[in-house]
Amino acid sequence: MYFMGQGVPQSYVEALKWFRKSAEQRHVDAQFNIAVIYFMGHGVSQSYEEAIKWYTKSAEQGKADAQFQLGMMYTIGQGVSQSDEEAAKWFRKSAEQGDANAQYNLGVMYTNGQGVPQSDVEAAKWFRNSAEQGNIKAQHNLGVMYANGSGVSQSDKKAVKWYRKSAEQGDANAQYNLALMYKKGQGVSQSYEEALKWYKKSAEQGNADAQHNLGVMYANGSGVSQSDEEAAKWFRKSAEQGDADAQFKFGVMYHMGQGVSQSDEEAVKWLRKSAEQGNADGEYQLGLMYANGRGVSQSDEKAVKWYIKSAEQGDANAQYDLALMYKKGQGVPQSYEETLKWFRKSAEQGHVDAQYNLGLMYHTGEGVPQSDEEAAKWFRKSAEQGDADAQFNFGVVYTKGQGVMQLDEEAIK
Repeated sequence: MYFMGQGVPQSYVEALKWFRKSAEQRHVDAQFNIAVIYFMGHGVSQSYEEAIKWYTKSAEQGKADAQFQLGMMYTIGQGVSQSDEEAAKWFRKSAEQGDANAQYNLGVMYTNGQGVPQSDVEAAKWFRNSAEQGNIKAQHNLGVMYANGSGVSQSDKKAVKWYRKSAEQGDANAQYNLALMYKKGQGVSQSYEEALKWYKKSAEQGNADAQHNLGVMYANGSGVSQSDEEAAKWFRKSAEQGDADAQFKFGVMYHMGQGVSQSDEEAVKWLRKSAEQGNADGEYQLGLMYANGRGVSQSDEKAVKWYIKSAEQGDANAQYDLALMYKKGQGVPQSYEETLKWFRKSAEQGHVDAQYNLGLMYHTGEGVPQSDEEAAKWFRKSAEQGDADAQFNFGVVYTKGQGVMQLDEEAIK
């Protein structure tokens, strides 16, 4: 009564006095309440060590709340040496009594192999026990396990079921994942409107991935009226939280003046943030800004630096532009060997200009042994994508029978 101030003036000092008398007689709730008082520092000097002492006494008598709190303190290392094994031990005792939070935490420990052998099957078991009691984090995690087929048979429909239960209770991660399922039509009928709805709920809670994807939907007009202003708004929110894809897209919007006032300086700012996180698109676009002197002092050397970073991650445009820099000797020593290497990497990904230029190198023998067969091969690939120069040159090699059997009808095409 003193603890809650019921019928008497509220007093933690008096409450502790009477709890202690009761606790000395091994009253489990009194022991738990003393632990809470010391943990919170109510009316006494805050002491995690005393809290551990009394939580342990209560937990050893089987109080589930005390077992859970003891597990939390071992997890964090409050008032005791950190120990995942001890944390798992006490979470299990509490979980076996039906505590939903302990069941969830034990599920997480099995997922990560913390204090227990890693087991997706055990994780799913405890997430399910917790989820069925309404724990929103457990519901979300169980949905993830169904989506991935981890510890359970893969089922998009069951993933959606648990995402929805969690999302409807307000879990931002579940709202985001539910939106993804609607966008892709996995486990539910595809619906941009539903995807938009759940992205927005998640985004409004600050989920950076949802903010990014919401920006994409406004940019593309998917399930909503196209709006560069709304796209920029949500890209900004995501970018400010450090999402590299959003930083790239927001930078491009500043460069193009879409949804925001055009500013190459702002574009460079956001492209740099993206590039410095290793985003290949951001690296390539930042390279372009240096190559063209937009928002920064023109620098071929810095352009090459960022092209290389992007190209090494497989960006076909960066590979093509890097090849051009090596061919011309801009920002790097001229090298046909490097030119050939990067044109080929880009061309093999279907880059039409790289295919044409690779064909030219083989056709003229520039930096490589001349080869009509290789020239015809790459001219054809580029021509089939509609490149006019490649179509002309491919027609020429057909007319002359260079690298291919002469066939005037094919040349006329």
